[in-house]
Amino acid sequence: MKWMIASDIHGSAFYCEKMLKAFKREQADKLLLLGDILYHGPRNDLPEGYAPKKVIEMLNNIKEKILCVRGNCDAEVDQMVLEFPIMADYAMITEGDLNIFATHGHHFNEKKLPPMFEKTQEGLILLYGHTHVPVCRVHESYTYMNPGSVSIPKENSEHSYMILENGAFWWKTLDGETYLNFKGSKPERGYCREEYR
Repeated sequence: MKWMIASDIHGSAFYCEKMLKAFKREQADKLLLLGDILYHGPRNDLPEGYAPKKVIEMLNNIKEKILCVRGNCDAEVDQMVLEFPIMADYAMITEGDLNIFATHGHHFNEKKLPPMFEKTQEGLILLYGHTHVPVCRVHESYTYMNPGSVSIPKENSEHSYMILENGAFWWKTLDGETYLNFKGSKPERGYCREEYR
């Protein structure tokens, strides 16, 4: 199965449309959204093309392909208009030898690990958004990954997403340019800049 992984749309119809064009171009089977779908939040400026109602329509059109976890800006009222579940704090995905704990990052993160991470397991991935910064960091007992943000990238990063296929991960700009990949025990940086740590 081929997964596209994205986070932090924050109500931008402009960038949601670009993300969905990338989803179609990638021919991914599923779209994993790591939260913060419709609202920009009090700490962020309005993203370009802020139009949550348009985002609702675009995402509902592919609802059967979406798996989503709840972000800190997502609320029960959002679930009333989105036709796919968004209220789970995390999802567990098993892909080959990988065990992926997908969450938004405001409850579980590198500083507050999920309980299952206390026991070392092979192929354990902690996957979350929230920071708006793409990351691939290998720890002793797990690897932390972050796709960055679709609409409000931070720390000089790009509007981006990730692809997971056959046990390998690629970080890409919304235009489809790969800037980082990971398979095995360490990230391959490609043209990855130092801020993608």
